[in-house]
Amino acid sequence: MTAELALNGVSCVRGGRVLFGRLNLRVPAGQLLRVQGANGAGKTSLLRMLCGLLPPTDGQVLWRGQPVGELREEFGRELIYLGHAAALKDDLSPLENLETACALGGTAAGREESLAALQAAGLRGFEHGPARRLSQGQRRRAALARLAMGVQRPLWILDEPFNALDAVATTWLEGLMSDHLARSGTVVLTSHQGTPLPGVPTQVLAL
Repeated sequence: MTAELALNGVSCVRGGRVLFGRLNLRVPAGQLLRVQGANGAGKTSLLRMLCGLLPPTDGQVLWRGQPVGELREEFGRELIYLGHAAALKDDLSPLENLETACALGGTAAGREESLAALQAAGLRGFEHGPARRLSQGQRRRAALARLAMGVQRPLWILDEPFNALDAVATTWLEGLMSDHLARSGTVVLTSHQGTPLPGVPTQVLAL
């Protein structure tokens, strides 16, 4: 089956409130999906459904034509999900955080490859100090370095990945995503910025 992400009649009800209902969508390989909406519209809930972390109230999320809830570990090996928070352990260094995240995600992370990813993210000189010393922008870059280690994962789901990034880091992240899409990967993201990556196939889903 092709690496297509699909929503079939997906609805979300949280706390008795309907956040969205009956979403139908196809996101083929090589395409970017940008999810937009006001705070509380259900953007993060939708991303968690796409990852299989939250079951839809109704409908199905499909990956390669199969419900993600049934794929379990198989789906996890094809996915990178980065949430809104950087989710770094303060007592670990950026290098240790990256190696740990890769190991938990089932990706072999060599020391030199991990260092190169952090340096490409603009963290040269900060690889070995505790993460608590990093600025918010540096913490975000340390988390996003996981993408440079996950080029073989076809599906990237990113919650506000551009938050706290300066212009240089934004350009670096845009390059990672453009390269991934050119390799027939799929990217789903939320962003309060303008639509990123002009010129690439993009869908916008407004909640």
